[in-house]
Amino acid sequence: MSTPASEPRAKRRIVPCPTCGGESVYAPENPFRPFCSERCKNVDFGAWASESYRLAARPKVPDEGQDGGGTPPPDADDPAAAS
Repeated sequence: MSTPASEPRAKRRIVPCPTCGGESVYAPENPFRPFCSERCKNVDFGAWASESYRLAARPKVPDEGQDGGGTPPPDADDPAAAS
């Protein structure tokens, strides 16, 4: 029996699971895609929730008008600053 032309079949692809590296079916029949299981999906979610994954960011440059744009005060423990 063939499927009607109006219902195209979803292509099944096997991809590596991002968590464990095992085989994972990347198709609508896998509710956890791209993960291979609910466990792997939850492990990844937990890593995001605990901030194990981080995106790099550039350090903020202070605006010149915020702190007067001057240099920081000399360190009191620095003997060169006292003279």
